[in-house]
Amino acid sequence: MEEIFLPRYLAEDLLIHCRSVFPEEACGLVGSAPSGHPSLIIPITNSLHSPVRYQMDTREQFDGMKRLRKEGLILWAIFHSHPMSEAYPSPTDLRLAFYPDCYYLIAGLSTDPPSIRCYSMIDGNIDEHRLKITD
Repeated sequence: MEEIFLPRYLAEDLLIHCRSVFPEEACGLVGSAPSGHPSLIIPITNSLHSPVRYQMDTREQFDGMKRLRKEGLILWAIFHSHPMSEAYPSPTDLRLAFYPDCYYLIAGLSTDPPSIRCYSMIDGNIDEHRLKITD
């Protein structure tokens, strides 16, 4: 199992956004330097406003991707929350995983403390990575 590192301040920003839209699913982008060190969370509005599904607001997603390019960053991960269930990809999450070159972070808000788990989802396969929150 590959170990993936996420700075604590980014994990905290991600959870702040997820809690701010509870009970809806939150979503957004994570940017990193080309070297693979994540450095930016971009919260995106869930245009479905649903507690069980998300769809990124297309304008905000476009602007977020543009911001990444402008700042010399790459799309490192896509994140979303599961407000009432564990941090594991649903069949819908897997079906809609269109970015095989990035990670998928899922924040499970049904546990205390909340959990963040990291996956690769490629061609219908789910591979979990050991996510290490670093200081």
